[in-house]
Amino acid sequence: MGDSKAFLTIPRYEAGYRPVLERITDYSQVEQTLNTHDRKQQASRCMDCGVPFCHWACPVGNKQPEWQDALYRGKWQEAYRILASTCDFPEFTGRICPAPCEKSCVLNLSCDEPVTIRENEAAIVEAAFREGYITPANPVRNGRSVAIIGAGPAGLTVANQLNLKGYSVTVFDKAEAPGGLLRFGIPNFKLDKTVIDRRIRLLEQEGIRFVMQTTIDTQQLPHGFDAYCLCTGAEIPRDLPIPGRELKGIHFALDLLAQQNRVLAGQSFGEDERITAKGKRVLVIGGGDTGSDCIGTSIRQGAISVTQIEIMPEPPTHHNPATPWPQWPLIRKTTSSHEEGCTRRWSLASKEFIGKEGHITGVVVEKQAEAPIVEQVLARTKQQPVATTEVIEADLVLLAMGYLKPELSELPAHVFRAGDVATGPSLVVRAMMEGRRVAASINAFLTK
Repeated sequence: MGDSKAFLTIPRYEAGYRPVLERITDYSQVEQTLNTHDRKQQASRCMDCGVPFCHWACPVGNKQPEWQDALYRGKWQEAYRILASTCDFPEFTGRICPAPCEKSCVLNLSCDEPVTIRENEAAIVEAAFREGYITPANPVRNGRSVAIIGAGPAGLTVANQLNLKGYSVTVFDKAEAPGGLLRFGIPNFKLDKTVIDRRIRLLEQEGIRFVMQTTIDTQQLPHGFDAYCLCTGAEIPRDLPIPGRELKGIHFALDLLAQQNRVLAGQSFGEDERITAKGKRVLVIGGGDTGSDCIGTSIRQGAISVTQIEIMPEPPTHHNPATPWPQWPLIRKTTSSHEEGCTRRWSLASKEFIGKEGHITGVVVEKQAEAPIVEQVLARTKQQPVATTEVIEADLVLLAMGYLKPELSELPAHVFRAGDVATGPSLVVRAMMEGRRVAASINAFLTK
């Protein structure tokens, strides 16, 4: 490393977010950037560990120490070359990945100040686009063709990998534009859609064909391809079948998020179709990232108030003895959306939706008995409710409780599956990892 002791004198410094009162008035990206000098300083904090746990923890196997060193030395093109060798779309992961690499960074484990790996990754790829390091590839075609069903992160990764190997790749998707969850599930204030469009244009220049607004029956795949890959994701949201579920004003989280992204893209919806938090008391059921996205979106739409509830107990803020490293740390996460104004509550189970004249007016919740955190997380001990109920008033309820794993059926030898449709709902970076793995399997199958 250029400066193997920088971590002793240079503290972690994040770019941070735009001011709250400014960012809640628009849907532009909330995260800011550092100048080149500060970014190189942050990269210098990587101390080239003997065993780089960051690399071990990264689903796609990024070589963080190598590209951190190149970044510190000002060799941006070299840094991008190393980064792109393992990650197909670092402009996505650099913005939305929860950074398991940082959770495993030795500086995190020792002093709670990991290297700003995710931000550095985003800075490298943006410099690569800005400086022209990224140019369209021109693969030599091998005469074989592959159809990919689904244009989400897994499908795009499979397409990119096979296209670079010379296959003629066609990507089918039922939506009006590629991106899947990236485009329709993640708000613009976290991932601006111009970032996706820029990559799609590059993939098209490299020869990938996109066929949008086309629903493919997986039992009757289009003819004329040597292999197929199903990348249709986990599409069935987890429901909450309690009394009153039929009331109006109860929606799945993605219904709100996808519609808002489409509105920002120029689409219009009738008054009966439009899902909006304007002038409403919003209740988000589910404490994960999707719930957080609902909070930020509701605030920007003009909600009177936003409350988020979670059935699990409130986790500790910094360290959780129930999830020691190398487990994923189950700790309280405060996102940019939480900072914008939200009441957060834990250990509440929803028991009944109540309404008036067919529309939701509140949710009856029940306080859960809190067993020791170790039992809840490790043993998943069933929580016994205590007789404490209350009503949380709400005009709009958003269900953000995750997705169900798709049922898998046996496939012919030349049909593969990748991403959430194979593994169940997971991270974007893990879908990309699966895409790389399955692309290698398809290549091996077709080159036997």
